[in-house]
Amino acid sequence: MNPIRFLFRRKGGKGWHWTDLVTWVWLGTGLLIMFGPALWLVLSSFKSPTQLAEFPPTILPYVSQTAEVGINGEVKELPLYTAVTEDGQVRTLAEVRRIGTVAQMVDPDAPDTVYKVNINDRRPVRQVGFEIENYLKPLQAFNFGLYLRNSVFVTTVATLITLLTNSMAAFALSKYEFRGRNGVMLLIVATLMIPLSVNLVPLYSVVSKLGLLNSLWGVILPTVATPTGVFLLRQYMLTIPDELIEAARMDKASEWQIYWRIVLPLTAPALAVLAIFSVVWRWNDFLWPLIVLSRKELFTLQVGLNTFAGELNVQWHFILAMTVATMIPVVVVFVFLQRFITAGIAGTGLK
Repeated sequence: MNPIRFLFRRKGGKGWHWTDLVTWVWLGTGLLIMFGPALWLVLSSFKSPTQLAEFPPTILPYVSQTAEVGINGEVKELPLYTAVTEDGQVRTLAEVRRIGTVAQMVDPDAPDTVYKVNINDRRPVRQVGFEIENYLKPLQAFNFGLYLRNSVFVTTVATLITLLTNSMAAFALSKYEFRGRNGVMLLIVATLMIPLSVNLVPLYSVVSKLGLLNSLWGVILPTVATPTGVFLLRQYMLTIPDELIEAARMDKASEWQIYWRIVLPLTAPALAVLAIFSVVWRWNDFLWPLIVLSRKELFTLQVGLNTFAGELNVQWHFILAMTVATMIPVVVVFVFLQRFITAGIAGTGLK
């Protein structure tokens, strides 16, 4: 089907039906709510600090135009404004200085005449432009490569261990009959109600006793067992026929072979969904790595970004740019695995 025709098809045929308008408004509002903040983040990452402080804020990044003006034998590069002068004329003037709410401005072609303009009667002359330095300077001065390597290691290893341990637990809880199986599953799901802040102190004590402070393994190991992953995989494994497993046992297959060669391949859609969730969780994790790590060479990207927030000054333009840079790997993973999401989540609700 033609995608353009699909997007613009109407219930009323050639005419418009009232449900078409409601649908367009509903979908447009949802699209704006979902992708508006992400679009604002990307565009704001190209803004200068001055523009980020503007109110009301703008969507597009702008670059102010300047002009070289000779004043008292010295050539200065001054910002240009469209201003209304005292005689009511609209002129393009350069600002020499500002005193309170009054700006002293001159015509770049005739700098001998000084105009006093209220700052509310002027508008900056600017055009759409991108501050590429927001990305270049942090990449040169910021240990981006080191922090990126740490984040990739933590995310990759934690995701692999999460898939292995959670799938083994889900296999046991879905295919083995034993007393208290439902109680164990209920206990695992109940841990979802415990907030992370409650677990921080005991987790820190355990990691400290094991000597894993200031170690990337101290970031990885406490987070690999997730109740969400066990529940997701168990619900999907319940859809696998028990007869298939019994046939494998009759063929003398070991329990490990059944798990590795039969159950895991059939659970691939749910594993892909859990992999996406795990990557997002580990990549964006900030609080736990901040507690465990104190050496800069072990920082992940999210903790490293905190170095741009000083005690008295926050470099928002650098933070926004590096935040966009850290989003790229997660987006790439989502693009490659997103086709499994619908099938994986839909399958977990079947019995």
